[in-house]
Amino acid sequence: MVSGLKEIGEKAVKAERILACTRGGIKDSALAAIACALRAKSDDIIAANKIDLSNGDAAGLSLSLLDRLRLDKGRIEAMADGVCQIAGMDDPVGKIISGTTRPNGLKIQKISVPLGVIAVIYEARPNVSSDAAALCLKSGNAVILRGGKEAINSNKAIVQCMRTAVKEAGLPSDCIQLVEDTSRESANELMRMNETIDVLIPRGGAGLIKAVMENSTIPVIETGVGNCHIYVDRAADIDMAVNIIFNAKTSRPSVCNACESLLIHKDIAELALIAINAKLVEKSVEIRGDEIVCEILPDAVPANDDDWGKEYLDYILSAKVVSDIDEAISHIAVYGSGHSECIVTNDYEASQRFLNEVDAAAVYVNASTRFTDGGEFGFGAEIGISTQKLHARGPLGLDNLTSEKYIIYGSGQIR
Repeated sequence: MVSGLKEIGEKAVKAERILACTRGGIKDSALAAIACALRAKSDDIIAANKIDLSNGDAAGLSLSLLDRLRLDKGRIEAMADGVCQIAGMDDPVGKIISGTTRPNGLKIQKISVPLGVIAVIYEARPNVSSDAAALCLKSGNAVILRGGKEAINSNKAIVQCMRTAVKEAGLPSDCIQLVEDTSRESANELMRMNETIDVLIPRGGAGLIKAVMENSTIPVIETGVGNCHIYVDRAADIDMAVNIIFNAKTSRPSVCNACESLLIHKDIAELALIAINAKLVEKSVEIRGDEIVCEILPDAVPANDDDWGKEYLDYILSAKVVSDIDEAISHIAVYGSGHSECIVTNDYEASQRFLNEVDAAAVYVNASTRFTDGGEFGFGAEIGISTQKLHARGPLGLDNLTSEKYIIYGSGQIR
């Protein structure tokens, strides 16, 4: 057994009992204190992050993973802003969802309540620490954070300043805890702590998510791999397509809502591919294409079967020419990850078919897949993008971190 994990779980349960009954104003004060602490301690956090970056570089982490890991003043400010946005949102706990009076006089209400203790297992994105903690605190849940070894120094610095801020605001600091042991054993044990953890949320690459789904005995909300497609229809505005694809692929290729796969209608394939490639070369994007793509773009690399379903998280893009929208939708059905898919078209009927027939958490018409994000959707932040269909789907915001219970008022009724 990993030392201290059982104690962390027990402390989380005690803290959650207090947090679940805490009024919104107190929680908002604690969130404001967290935001202030992140800004005040930004130099310390950046110093810790530099150690992680140095270790990551020495370990041979890719440029995209180092980008995920990197913190600077701007990113810490964005973290603090996200916490403030969450503080400004309505309290999701205690809402009356429905109510009825039965013929026997019983008054039955369904209200929202916290899930309980949430564990989040994640990899090399230290901003997840503040996003997850803030969302859990606002929704009345205690959180146990277990980040990857790549970001351990950053996570320690972030969590320490959050715990201090929460305590000073009058809430138990143990509503936010970090598992500092980053061994595989700690992750495996965390996945089996049914006595103290109510929900487990993995956030990371395909390997992490697969391991959690296969090994956890705790209910899991699956946040998925992002093999996001953009289909350029025969009726597309090519200039618009170029801009959307460039943004979706290159603005931040290391994130799950980045475009990984490109599908192009055969009728505009040559014109569109030449224009798209001319823009993508600005960021040295490698295109891995089918036979037709390689004929049109001599610099393209021939794709293999693995490329169609791959999340590159890098400046690489698979590309395939399709005969029509039916083939595009069928291709996405086989290789898509259920995250985010986009059609670029000026054909209303085609857009509606795509929206109705593509099965994903977010489906776009004429917009970058990079908008699949809690902040961009108006949720303040998100713990991850759920690609499953039970309980929650899409960006996991405040309302998704609550459950329901029934409260019943009687006047002596018996059955």
